[in-house]
Amino acid sequence: MTPLTFQKYQQLAQRTSGAGGDDKERRLMVAALGLAGEAGEFANLVKKRLAHGHPITAAELADELGDVLWYLAEAASAIGMPLEQIAQENVDKLRRRYPDGFSSERSINRSE
Repeated sequence: MTPLTFQKYQQLAQRTSGAGGDDKERRLMVAALGLAGEAGEFANLVKKRLAHGHPITAAELADELGDVLWYLAEAASAIGMPLEQIAQENVDKLRRRYPDGFSSERSINRSE
């Protein structure tokens, strides 16, 4: 099985988007609200597991993360950017911010 790339995932996510077709503003709005909702569902599962002792599995958490990823891909498509580019720019930013890996000192005294 060929590994799934961000590019392929983003293409596949677009196939299942019913969030406005060519209306980029509508797609962006639906993606933003979907991201917030799915991230909230993920956070709620973590809360139930840690604060209330519910037996939440990694598979349940992964399912919610998959939904977050889908909306992230939709948001990237709505702004016309490939996920690879977003990922690379984020890694580059973190390398600049933490050239030797994370440190509390650099986090507290960030220049950007």
